[in-house]
Amino acid sequence: MKKSELRSFHAVAVHGGFTAASRQLNISQPTLSTQVKNLEERYGIELFNRVGKKVHLTLAGKELFQITSRLSRAETDAENLLESFRGFHAGTLNIAAVGPFHATDMIVGYKARFPSIDIEVHFGNSQKCVDQLLAYESDIAIIAEVKSDPRMITRPYSSHNVVVFVNADHEFANRDSISIHELDGQPVVRREVGSTTRSAIEAELDKRDIEVDIVIELGSREAIWKAVEKGLGLGFVADFEFVPHENLRAIPINDAQVVTEYHIACLKERADSKLVKSFVELAVSIGENL
Repeated sequence: MKKSELRSFHAVAVHGGFTAASRQLNISQPTLSTQVKNLEERYGIELFNRVGKKVHLTLAGKELFQITSRLSRAETDAENLLESFRGFHAGTLNIAAVGPFHATDMIVGYKARFPSIDIEVHFGNSQKCVDQLLAYESDIAIIAEVKSDPRMITRPYSSHNVVVFVNADHEFANRDSISIHELDGQPVVRREVGSTTRSAIEAELDKRDIEVDIVIELGSREAIWKAVEKGLGLGFVADFEFVPHENLRAIPINDAQVVTEYHIACLKERADSKLVKSFVELAVSIGENL
């Protein structure tokens, strides 16, 4: 098995096609296709189902991709380690984060200390961030919900109350606070499955036997905010994430403590990586000063 064949397979799996993978590796598409084909023929298996220009991993391909992901990350760690002995002046950190708010504080602090380290950030809900971390697609996950997993190490960062937010014409708009029971029957614009804010508020509503009217489910903060602004229903957000807006109002819940907790996570096997360790330590110190 040639290293170039594994690298070609990994690039196709990551980029979802041969054209994008060949651009990323800076080799011709025929060369890339030949390397993957040689790998498949040598072991008599199919690694991809090819549908037009798109490819999808087979079961064997998925299992091989888990291994090549670890190999790719180990290669990056080795490079970062060697660079660190030159004074920690190079390297790349990939971060998966539930939102820009805490992530921005951490990144600004980190770049101030290590300006030459490149940082790439991808946003998604907590489940998506954890999935990216476990798939070796990210080095760090900034998440709002922690499920026990022996492969991960998590450190607490901060906790925040969940508040209701409505548009300026809503009956709650001029209130200083509301009772959680006033949410009964209210039209609600809901986040997708995997959202920690959604999990936290729904757990509290279920505990109190309160039923809301789910109008629509949307997969991003921006979509939720726009839907609430247009009057489709009310929404829920962690208090620190609410950005003042002329057409939106945030209202605390006065008789229920609905809280989301934020954590920094990394893979246990990579906790001693200098880049990973330096980011986690700095992020924790920022959280302690909030």
